[in-house]
Amino acid sequence: MAPSRSHLSWLGHVFTILSVLSLSIPARAFHLYMEGQQTKCFFEELPKDTLVAGHYIAEIFNQQSNSFVVDTSLAMVVTVDETFENDHRVVYRRTGHSDRFTVTAAESGLHKICFSPEPSSSGIGSGPNVKLTLDVAFGETSKIESEDKGKIADIVKLVKGLNNRLQDIRREQVFQREREAEFRDQSETTNARVVRWTLIQTAVLSVTCAWQLSHLRAFFIKQKLT
Repeated sequence: MAPSRSHLSWLGHVFTILSVLSLSIPARAFHLYMEGQQTKCFFEELPKDTLVAGHYIAEIFNQQSNSFVVDTSLAMVVTVDETFENDHRVVYRRTGHSDRFTVTAAESGLHKICFSPEPSSSGIGSGPNVKLTLDVAFGETSKIESEDKGKIADIVKLVKGLNNRLQDIRREQVFQREREAEFRDQSETTNARVVRWTLIQTAVLSVTCAWQLSHLRAFFIKQKLT
């Protein structure tokens, strides 16, 4: 039994979504440690129109607790320079201790992404006193915003719904195959009965004809004798 148009439409949606989900998005997470107002940078070779989306959290080292803690008064400066254009600065942003940022590469080439802490109200002491936890994703579809995570959850939910629909289609196909097999068996049984009754009728007619011929022969012989 051929799939209906609705079945083909659902299968098309499944293949499309699975194709989208199969595209991997390069991502990385790492820590940067800075002393005082030291600037830390990393370099990325970005193709044109590539979107870089990141999220960072900066923490200050607390000597009393001997651990890194969040200080909401800490500010961070995020810069992006195009090294292939004599360090042409394309992004300068002053943000808080935690924020998200996005950068779109206008041209292909090596980009330098830097982070610099600014003094907090509590001051920055000596030693590795600022820890920056950074998550970065690369790609045209890279999104780290919470609402984008909701979109991904919606896609996952849709895929599950499509999988359930596929299970329904598969069960329906199995049912149709069983019905077809049952109909085929019934047709074969009926055909066998028809053939059997035809053979029986043929045999009966043959016996009847033989008996009639024998009876007529005896009748004609008797008539000649008399």
